[in-house]
Amino acid sequence: MFSSGAFWFGAVVGFITYRTLRHKSGSGISDIATVIGAVGGGAVLALFPADTTRFDYYGVGLAVGFFLYLAISLLLIGTKRTSEFLGDD
Repeated sequence: MFSSGAFWFGAVVGFITYRTLRHKSGSGISDIATVIGAVGGGAVLALFPADTTRFDYYGVGLAVGFFLYLAISLLLIGTKRTSEFLGDD
């Protein structure tokens, strides 16, 4: 049961991270690294120790939440507008 909580906590953090980076102008990989570093810091490791499956569920949830925002934006606003903020290089 607690592992499920770790998954959903990670999903929410990932979703909010992607949303924040999407709406911030001029964001880059350093911003993502900063957010993940802050979120993956001491508080998360205290809640979900690295040698447990709870930390694994948190990491999976973080990835799911991060890419869920992309999937929702593709569904709601379409590929043309989504490629505007992702870049189509």
